Amino acid sequence: MSLFITSLASGSNGNCYYIGNNTEAILVDAGITCKEIETRIKRLSLSIEKIKAIFISHEHADHIRGVPVLAKKYNLPVYITTQTLKNGRLHIDKKLARSFNAFDPISIGDLDITAFPKYHDAADPYSFTIRFKDLKVGVFTDIGQPCQHLINHFSQCHAAFLESNYDDDMLDTGSYPYFLKTRIRGGKGHLSNKQALELFTSHRPDFMSHLFLSHISKNNNCPNLVEQLFNQHAGNTKIIIASRFQETAVYKLSNPAVNISTQLPVTMAIFPVSASQLSFSFDDEMKSA
Repeated sequence: MSLFITSLASGSNGNCYYIGNNTEAILVDAGITCKEIETRIKRLSLSIEKIKAIFISHEHADHIRGVPVLAKKYNLPVYITTQTLKNGRLHIDKKLARSFNAFDPISIGDLDITAFPKYHDAADPYSFTIRFKDLKVGVFTDIGQPCQHLINHFSQCHAAFLESNYDDDMLDTGSYPYFLKTRIRGGKGHLSNKQALELFTSHRPDFMSHLFLSHISKNNNCPNLVEQLFNQHAGNTKIIIASRFQETAVYKLSNPAVNISTQLPVTMAIFPVSASQLSFSFDDEMKSA
């Protein structure tokens, strides 16, 4: 019983995350081209034929760029909400576009994928968890602020892709215009290093084996800074930097020490968010920091 996970791309130039077992896999987002996804899958000695579905978090270009071609070429169902499909102006065969509801698991073979709403400046944004037997992986990026859903799911994950987008000082002193700085840290933008570290140190379960630090800003952060910051608090959790330029290695999760079904949810709530949250968006070139 194993899961294989990798970041194929992570950053404002494209996001794509692979999670699968021995027989089937899914992608969360496909923000790089189909050709580039094929190239990176091949370099990792994974089989693209095992990919059975694509799950879309929101409509920003760095999360959907490769979807139409990839879905059509491999006849892949695309799980996407109606609002995200509309606002992303995606042209997908109606037979391949599948909607989903928050908190309702979708089974892809032996994988169970659950979406939950998040704070981000998009029409209908979601994070995802992927469960296989007693293993659970979370994809938590493009998050303006922590909410109770994020805390609960993060505290049950054996591995997670967690946004650590910007360093506060680098953003303050950087060249971005004031309105964009405000957007990034305004509650519907991105998680800072400080916010991500607080989530990690306060709510990481003892059995979390891998943390992929994701969606790291090119202009307002430094991968070495992020890695050093988290390694100070990592304990037995392996810290991996999800690069904006290339895929990570494939990591294998197996034999969890704790059955996640026995874990109690965290009860402390901060910034609760509902599926009917209001959101807004900016021009494409400003959507992803």
